[in-house]
Amino acid sequence: MAVYTSVPDDALSGLLARYDIGRPLALHPIAEGVENSNFRLETTAGRFILTIYEKRVALADLPFFLALMDHLAAKAIACPVPIHDRGGESLQTLCGKPAAIVSFLDGRSPRRIDPARCAALGATLAELHVAVADFDGERPNALSVADWRPLYRACEASPLPLPDGLEQLVAPTLDRLETAWPEELPAGVIHADLFPDNVFFEGDRVTGVIDFYFACNDLFAYDVAICLNAWCFALTGDYDLARGRAFLDGYRTVRPMSSAEIEALPILATGAAMRFLLTRLYDWLNQVDGALVQPKDPMEYAKKLAFHNAARGPADYGLV
Repeated sequence: MAVYTSVPDDALSGLLARYDIGRPLALHPIAEGVENSNFRLETTAGRFILTIYEKRVALADLPFFLALMDHLAAKAIACPVPIHDRGGESLQTLCGKPAAIVSFLDGRSPRRIDPARCAALGATLAELHVAVADFDGERPNALSVADWRPLYRACEASPLPLPDGLEQLVAPTLDRLETAWPEELPAGVIHADLFPDNVFFEGDRVTGVIDFYFACNDLFAYDVAICLNAWCFALTGDYDLARGRAFLDGYRTVRPMSSAEIEALPILATGAAMRFLLTRLYDWLNQVDGALVQPKDPMEYAKKLAFHNAARGPADYGLV
């Protein structure tokens, strides 16, 4: 989440006039994240989230994202529910840009990540993967293995220097990923961005999963690998085996992983680290003037990539 677009009072009032969700009382910017402009909207009827879609989000993809949230909510997955106006539409235009209002979820992102919360997250991710079995929407992953080398070349073309040693880490790893990337594994719609700031908790219980704007069709085990990178490393850059084991056990209590998925986990985790290293690096080198957002440090993922390159097999992630 982030804020790139300001919303005048008259524009907000005009938008809400299409809905039956009350009159506007307050609109609070949410500064976390890097993709869209997000606000906590308070009306006479309650609290909501208003999103204005910016940057990488393509207009043609928005019906997919909103339909996915409608589908998951109907399957009892705790996620934002798109609010439909009197004409049944959830996708709107605000300040000349596409926008939507979704329900507000209770809970908060975790300040502390421990094995109990990782186990709960694992179960929630598996429930999501089960819930999409009959979702008929499709969206290719535009940030998968075939896209990483062009993205790295775009980073190299920046007038700003790349961090020292990055070429020696990235180039051979890209070669290995392009050769060894698995394809014949269970697949469907994945979240693809399930970081701690996209999950709400009350205690150790997951109360909400948000920010589905990277959701796409890809391997379920790749979604697992993204979460291992996002949740199971200490601040020092070391892999936390207890967190990893709890997350994977929690996932497999709901959706068992095949032997092929387990064997592929190291290369998938390497690819997940590469994806976020490169997108963070690109954002670091191409910051938007005036945006209320701080780009995330790409070198956090360089450390994780080094771990994955040295991993000997699934056991290093807590799988037996």
